[in-house]
Amino acid sequence: MRVIKNGYLYQVTFLANMFPVNCYLVEEDRELTLIDAALPYSMKGIVKAAKEVGKPITKIILTHAHEDHVGALDKIKEELRDVPVYISIRDNRLMNGDISLDRHEHQTAIKGGVPKKMKTRANVLLKEGDLVGSLAAIETPGHTPGSMSFFDTRTKALIAGDAFQTRGGMAVAGDIKPWFPFPAFGTWSKETALTSAKKLADYQPSVLAVGHGEMVENPSGAMEQAIRNLEQKLK
Repeated sequence: MRVIKNGYLYQVTFLANMFPVNCYLVEEDRELTLIDAALPYSMKGIVKAAKEVGKPITKIILTHAHEDHVGALDKIKEELRDVPVYISIRDNRLMNGDISLDRHEHQTAIKGGVPKKMKTRANVLLKEGDLVGSLAAIETPGHTPGSMSFFDTRTKALIAGDAFQTRGGMAVAGDIKPWFPFPAFGTWSKETALTSAKKLADYQPSVLAVGHGEMVENPSGAMEQAIRNLEQKLK
């Protein structure tokens, strides 16, 4: 496990040198919000990181319902029984094993590791603009139909789940990077992901924090280039 701090944001990484999987602790005045739950064995590392910060985890937010983002959720909830879990209204269906699509959605199969044995269910369902502490929820479908990103209103840090990756090079979800193609393989709709990436770029974040790869400061130029790269491939 590795922890890197950037402002109020702590990136907690597992398998950093092989297959990096990130989750995040966001520091508030008296508490921490955990964003994503990494891999099945990650609970002890996450709890240890929180103890080192010195504040309790009081909320758990999920960017989406893939297994590498919810892996330790059941074990964390055993440890932190009263902590509420937040997910988007749309990906709550995925969390419950429903892989059906709505009529208006791109009619391609949902990909990636959808949890099948997870017991934990969400307590709070999120929509565009909801605030969780200092974090504003942004609907960014593409990697999954209900993927969400979170914008720290204090610092303009953007936690984007798998809407982008930085491992193997900056890329929009669905754009294959040969050195790390796995997020692309798990992406449901490239076209939808591209629209969401443009939406996120408009926020002009100070920091981009993603599920796979390093945090990037002043990422706007790299995000715009990644958007252009996928646009060209989809023409």
